[in-house]
Amino acid sequence: MTDDELLRYSRHILLDEIGIEGQARWLQSHALIIGAGGLGSPVAMYLATAGVGHITLVDHDTVDVTNLQRQIAHTRARVGQTKAESARTTMLAINDGLRIDAVTQRADATLLDTLVAQADVVLDCTDNFATRHAVNAACVLHGKPLVSGAAIGFDGQISVYDTRDAAQPCYACIFPPESTFEEVRCSTMGVFAPLVGIIGSMQAAEALKLLAGIGSSLAGRLQMLDARSMRWDEIRLPRQGACPVCAKR
Repeated sequence: MTDDELLRYSRHILLDEIGIEGQARWLQSHALIIGAGGLGSPVAMYLATAGVGHITLVDHDTVDVTNLQRQIAHTRARVGQTKAESARTTMLAINDGLRIDAVTQRADATLLDTLVAQADVVLDCTDNFATRHAVNAACVLHGKPLVSGAAIGFDGQISVYDTRDAAQPCYACIFPPESTFEEVRCSTMGVFAPLVGIIGSMQAAEALKLLAGIGSSLAGRLQMLDARSMRWDEIRLPRQGACPVCAKR
């Protein structure tokens, strides 16, 4: 670690749970972020500030003026640019010592099969079930921990799906692929701007803990936030023996 890095990351290094060893792990780690919108913005920025050495950001969408109410990685000047490239610009302005790859393609199964295999941790910051299930399937296949967040209106949720532990569920155990969910989007339902910051920041925290081997993760627990009252509820998540995605892994 260079003198500049020791200075930049000194407030993390001072923490006994992290120290130089934990910071070195982050610098050598590769995080894959799927989605560079409301959740992906704080995730990307916090992983960059923390010094995760290699970050791949995937988003095929472009910045729209309606995004600026909550997607803090983007600016008015970047309306029309791809979100992945816009977020990359913000991240490098924060920390130009990182390798940040912007992938401006839709996160389909083929792309995910390649990118997930290369990552140490995957963060799902998307807003649709089809992509979430594709991300989960790739994480189960390649044995990668998945940090999943969601936010709509005033309601948010977060969990970690880490099937490296045979007792822990995958996303499909909790939200079966064959189930029918009413999919709602921010464009029609709206979203409370700070909510995505809260959930996204927690996703970043869970990813950093996983990468450095700190504490215990949210694996096996789903936390749900009602931002109207700022009340958190938590439920335990069992692994499903008949899950079509992880049962045979």
